[in-house]
This record gives sequence, C-alpha cells and structure tokens, in this order.
Amino acid sequence: MSGVDGKVVVITGASSGIGAATAAELAGRGAAVVLGARRVDRLAATVTRIREAGGRAELHPVDVTARGDLEALVAFAVERFGRLDVLVGNAGVARIAPVADLDVADWDAMIDVNLRGVLYGIAAALPVFRGQGFGHLVTVVSTSGLKIVPTQAVYAGTKNAVRTVMEALRQESTDGVLRTTSVSPGYVRTELLDHIDDPAQRSQAQEAMAALGIEPEAVARAIAFAIEQPEDVEIGDITLRPTRQG
Repeated sequence: MSGVDGKVVVITGASSGIGAATAAELAGRGAAVVLGARRVDRLAATVTRIREAGGRAELHPVDVTARGDLEALVAFAVERFGRLDVLVGNAGVARIAPVADLDVADWDAMIDVNLRGVLYGIAAALPVFRGQGFGHLVTVVSTSGLKIVPTQAVYAGTKNAVRTVMEALRQESTDGVLRTTSVSPGYVRTELLDHIDDPAQRSQAQEAMAALGIEPEAVARAIAFAIEQPEDVEIGDITLRPTRQG
C-alpha cells in the first residue's frame, strides 16, 4: 500500500507538539491514527478534533519507559483496526546541562525515554510487522545529534544511539518487509524545552526557539512524505531545520 490513505499509524508522544501535529496531518490524509502518551486529557482533545474533522482516531495511555505499555498500545491498534502499518516513535525529553553538573537523574530520564522508549516500541511492533509481511518504523531524532554542542552531550548521545539502531535495523531488514525512517528536526516550537531544570539554560533555549523555531506541522508533513512513498521506496533519513538555524 502506497500513500497515507487507509494506513493504520500508532504515534507516541502524541499529546502535544510534533506528535499531535502528525496525528492531525495523517488523519487528514485518510489514515487511522492511534495516539499514545501519558496525558490522556490532551490525547482526548486531539482525538476529538480529528473526529470532528471527519478523521479516524483512537487513544491509548502509554508510558514509553514501560515495555508493557508499548506492547499494549500496539495490540490495541491491531485489535481496533486489524493491522499496523506504521509506528511513529516521537516521545522524547530534553535535559540540557554541562556533563560536569552530574545530573544523573536527568541522564537516566533521557536514556529511558529517548532510547529505551524507542527500543521498546521496536520490540512491540517488529513481530507484528514480520507477521504481516510489511511495516514502517518512523523515529523522531534531532539535529542535536548532527551538530554536537556543549550542554547537550547526553541528549545528543541518546539521539545518536537511536540513529545508529535505526541504520543497523535497516541493514538487517533488506528483505522488503520493514522500512525505517529517522527524522531529525532542528528548532521546533514545542514544549520540549519547557522542562529544562536550570532557569538560565531554559530561558536561553526558549529564546532561540522563539526566534528561530518552525511549527510542528512542518515535521508532520515530512513524516507524511516518508510514509506516503511506494512500498519499494525507503526514505532513510530526513533532516529539516529553520532556514536561519546555524
């Protein structure tokens, strides 16, 4: 199946930002979307908007740091719609600080969500894809893994780890069953930076985002572009950033 219309897509981190925008974009193109995140009230609001616009959407609570939650999310999508075409791994957290600050709890949080969360999603979806004979993993990474800067060492490390996993999985999956796509956005106007603990670091990052950031809908369109390709075409990597971002 090529195009987006009729595909069944699970999206993690779908309560806001890129995840919510991707859900709306894909549903508007005819996909059935299953939204997963911890903030169920936000998921419900997005599902309502999609349904009011004539789209198909469901929600399922998920914490990507819990492997069982990802398994339940995928199982729910398959039970509801009969199959799973695409898993969009979008959930992520950013904690920005010098390594010397030794914010080990923040390191653990980024490893758990940004890396383990992606791996748990792969573990949940891959058996379904193999059983069906088709499937597509789309993972939101970051330009922070392409241009390494101070204060983002661990965040960039988790994103580069995911990029490595996706490339290795691509090479392991050249039998035509699985497609993989890594999407690396630059500054995007989302809530990602709101949870930086250090006020000065948070303020600096938010100012840069306000000045440069693009809307999450731009990333959603890039994800749709990767998904809509014919089954014999794999878009392995997409990088998109604000025109003025260095």
